[in-house]
Formats: sequence, structure tokens, C-alpha cells
Amino acid sequence: MEDDEFADLEALDAPDVAPSLQEVVVSPEAAGERLDKFLSEAFPALSRSRIKHLIEAARVYRDGVKEMNVSAKVKVGTHYRVEVPPPEPAEPQAENIPLSILYEDAHVLVVDKPAGLSVHPAPGNWTGTLVNAVLWHAGDSLKVVGATGRPGIVHRLDMDTSGVMVVCKSEFALASLGRQFQDRTISRRYRAFGVGQPKSPWGKTGRVDARLARDPRDRKRMAVVADTASAGKNAATNYEIVKRFGIGLQGNPGAAATEMVCVLETGRTHQIRVHMAHIGMPLIGDQVYGDTKAARALNAALPEDVRLKRQALHAETLAFTHPATSERMSFQSDLPDDLLALRAALSDL
Repeated sequence: MEDDEFADLEALDAPDVAPSLQEVVVSPEAAGERLDKFLSEAFPALSRSRIKHLIEAARVYRDGVKEMNVSAKVKVGTHYRVEVPPPEPAEPQAENIPLSILYEDAHVLVVDKPAGLSVHPAPGNWTGTLVNAVLWHAGDSLKVVGATGRPGIVHRLDMDTSGVMVVCKSEFALASLGRQFQDRTISRRYRAFGVGQPKSPWGKTGRVDARLARDPRDRKRMAVVADTASAGKNAATNYEIVKRFGIGLQGNPGAAATEMVCVLETGRTHQIRVHMAHIGMPLIGDQVYGDTKAARALNAALPEDVRLKRQALHAETLAFTHPATSERMSFQSDLPDDLLALRAALSDL
């Protein structure tokens, strides 16, 4: 996710955790019982109300088919499988994880987030996040700022996107910055490296105005949808190509790769990644949206030690109005070593 707007913080990049499976076959003695009663007796660790919730949430299968009727009568020999999702911790715990701090006062903490660090706990990734690190740094008082599990978080970056982001240390700051994100007065500038160059009619500069929604075929992905679609949200990205690399590589008259600057008007889930792929220039290293023939050819042309396992996307600049002083503040994060090495290798193509 690039920066997400205040009310759009659902994580897509956290890996799923497989639910535990409970299985049982109906015995003659249990025939005719209500499903919720039968399963709660079969699995004493699960209360009847918990069983009812799992049935209604389509977590119960009868002979491999979802069974959502709580009061269904069970039959002899029927096989039931119950998927029990892992419990979610009530709140994250402080962990001693180093932070690169760009600025801090009583209201805000501006950090330079490395690639590979998730912003907040999520299924399959309950520890080792930026939130855990900030709680260690700022203390338990931060736990009451904002949503449970995401204290202080008003926007976020994808786990594998590096760069500058702000965490709120007070409810006052959270409300102020939340309004600024909603009003789109926060400035966000990214540095990115794409495969190839934009397809026609897109040129050196452009504004991609394309509505985004979850991909109905894979809810871990986002997709461009029609402007008239009821699903999704409007999204706009301004881009400018600042350098082209590998002109004529493998007989292709165009560029093998491009370095670009992207400025967000909105901040939707995976916005830059999806928009750049939409115009024919997916980000180098993007495992979700960038698996193309051109990307594989470019990767093969690069030295093995600079081939990225994460998208080549860096949150370079973040500017906002300080919630307490009303001062306009701007913070910048330099390109990390992996992207500097990528740029150098691209220059040698």
C-alpha cells in the first residue's frame, strides 16, 4: 500500500495464517441433533455461540460443501469440517526494534521506514512491526491513541515500500492529520523504478486517473475498474519520468527501465503499483503486479546481487501542517542502498 487515506487502512500485504481444522463424523447416537449443538458437543473447547458464529461466517463444511444453517439436523455418516481462525491479540506489545527517526515532538514522530517492515500487526504478522517498535520508543501511553492494534497510525506504507511516514503521538495529532489526509493537503512524493516505458498514449509525464477496487479474483490484489463501477474508490497519480535506461536492450527500441517521480493526489491501497502497471510500466521487483515477460528479461539482464525481491518504490517526501504549531513541515528520505545499487546497475545496461 502506498499512503492510505485516513479511513482506508485495511492491510493487504500481511500473509494469511491457515486456520486450525476440526473434523468429525456424525455417529448414530447424534443423528437428528441441531448442527450447532452437535458441533459444540463434539468440540468442547468451542462454545455454542462460537460455533454459531463460525457457521454463519461460512467456516463450517458438510461433506466439503459450506453449511450455513445453524439449526440444520445432522445425519449419520456426514463429515463436518470446522475452520477455526487464529485468535487476534487484543493489542500489540512493545518490542525493542531500532527506528530511524527524522523528527519527534510531543505530537508526531516522523520515521524512515525500511523495506521489509510491516507498519502494524495483522494476521500472520503479529510482531516485529513499526507499531511494536514505536510502542517501545514512545511508551504504553501511545496505546490509547487511535484504533486498537494500530495506535498512532494515520497512514501506512506497504511492508516492502521504504521511506518517510508519520506516526501520531496524541489524539489531537491523529485527528488533525486525519483531516489533512481526507482534505488531501498532505504532500506525498515517491521515487520509483519501472519496467520498460509507458505504453501509448502515455508519455514522459502524465496523470493516471483510474478507479481502484479489490480484484474479485484475488482479494489480496487491487485492480483498475470502470469509472462507473459501484465498487472501489477514485484514485489519481501524477508521474514524471526522470531517466530512461537500457535503450534498445534485446532489440527493443524503447527503454528497458525508467526512473520516475510519482506524486499522489489520493492514497489508495497499492495505488502507484497498480496505476503504473495499468499504463504498461509495472514497478521493478513487484511480485504482485509486475510479473511480465519484459520484467523477467530485465531481471535476467541485471547482476544477481541487485535483483530486487521487493517493489522498487520509495516514499521520498512527506509534507504536512503541524497539528499544534500550524507550521508547514517537510521531511525527506534518501534512497536506500538497494535502490541506489539498482540505479547504478540500470545505468550500465
